[in-house]
Amino acid sequence: MSGHSKWSTIKRKKGANDSARGKLFTKLARELQVAAREGGPDGEANVRLRLAIEKARAENMPKDRIESAIRRGAGLDKDAADIEEILYEGYAPHGIAILLECLTDNRNRTIAEVRRCFSRANGNLSEPGSVAWQFTAKGYVAINLLDSDGNDSDLDAEEIFMEALEAGADDVEVSYDAVEIFTERNELAQVDRTLRESGIQPDASELIMQPNQTMSLEPRAGLTVLNLLESLEELDDVNKVYHNLELTDELVAQVA
Repeated sequence: MSGHSKWSTIKRKKGANDSARGKLFTKLARELQVAAREGGPDGEANVRLRLAIEKARAENMPKDRIESAIRRGAGLDKDAADIEEILYEGYAPHGIAILLECLTDNRNRTIAEVRRCFSRANGNLSEPGSVAWQFTAKGYVAINLLDSDGNDSDLDAEEIFMEALEAGADDVEVSYDAVEIFTERNELAQVDRTLRESGIQPDASELIMQPNQTMSLEPRAGLTVLNLLESLEELDDVNKVYHNLELTDELVAQVA
């Protein structure tokens, strides 16, 4: 799997603790709110909102909380907090680049918490534009080839590969357990829709920032970076964390 998929897998394994702390629904609600504010409350017309709704449903977020967040974002609730989207850039130890997408109603609180995480890990925040050039905005779709028991499913990787390319995908990576599809951001909705119409249900469909190049570290050094990534993702105001660390099999095994 690519680095994005491996890190997603690691996060899913830790997801139960995040949900127990009540942070997951807070982050999902903020994403729904910002998506609705930017593109309106109609999930059919607003791709970002549709993806946020699907993600919330996949995490079993209650329907009333989803609808409430959408109403707040669209300005239909007068008491809606003003959530803003902020991009922070920085470096982890060993020169690993990090991009943070934050959704917050208090910029001062967010920057203080983010700076504290970087300082404790011997990393540092950097100036706007100093890191972002190392990433490219992409659409991302993932389909698992294994069932919940770890056995081969009845999905045909070659069929998915061809469907994705014909739908407009830029790149398709096939491994033993997943097919990962990368698209231009404005092509994500079309690729996702085409796959679903063909009876192929994606396990993930989202907008990402893909590193142009990855950096490999030995496992001990890599673990220090992963610890920073985890601490950042635990912050309520952090929505997504992107990095250019290559998640080698040896590093993933250390985490597991």
